[in-house]
Amino acid sequence: MRRLTRPPDPRYEEGMEPTIRSATAADAPFLAWVIQAAARSHLPLGVWDFAFPGPDGPRLEYLAALAIAEPASFTHYDGFLIAENDGQPAAALSAYDPATKTTDAFMMAINSALEATGWSPEHRALSMLRMAPMGNCVPESLPGTWIVEWVAALPAARGRGVAQALLQAILDRGRIAGYSKAQISYLLGNEPAQAAYERVGFATIDERRDADFEATFRCPGIARMQRDL
Repeated sequence: MRRLTRPPDPRYEEGMEPTIRSATAADAPFLAWVIQAAARSHLPLGVWDFAFPGPDGPRLEYLAALAIAEPASFTHYDGFLIAENDGQPAAALSAYDPATKTTDAFMMAINSALEATGWSPEHRALSMLRMAPMGNCVPESLPGTWIVEWVAALPAARGRGVAQALLQAILDRGRIAGYSKAQISYLLGNEPAQAAYERVGFATIDERRDADFEATFRCPGIARMQRDL
């Protein structure tokens, strides 16, 4: 699997509407960058940097494996929409039902991807330990709610309405599927993300803060937003 060590240049043109499509397994390298960028948010490092220290190359290779790993989890490519410009990916996000893409499925997918990329059982256990503080602030995901996750755009596509178009498209997908409520979250302090989500109708309903989370990630916690569909 090829490594994606830096985002490609989408050559986004002023005023051009993005093409939005469903992701495929072939998009795994780009989705790896999206998952990493979304986790970093407005911070220099995110949960994946702590789970898998070192250069971006090997970590992105692992995240690409996670995007195609079974069982399908909330990192699986089948939940993603991709915005393209001139045939090149510019941004992506995903959404899922927490009743079907469960925490157990996510943990099984992580182990599957780690095993596929040659991690020993001891290193897998250490990786889980480094990720543990994240669990202290992860918002509750109620069954029957359309959970939007992993929102990220390449630098050249930011501020041009690409993320807004993707958010509208993923909300439409949830509405068509019969969901009546959508949820999204952001790291406290990421004001651009908060504002972007508010523009499509989300409102903050609560937040979780934790001392261990803040000591690890240099961020006080995570806020949860909801809106009706």
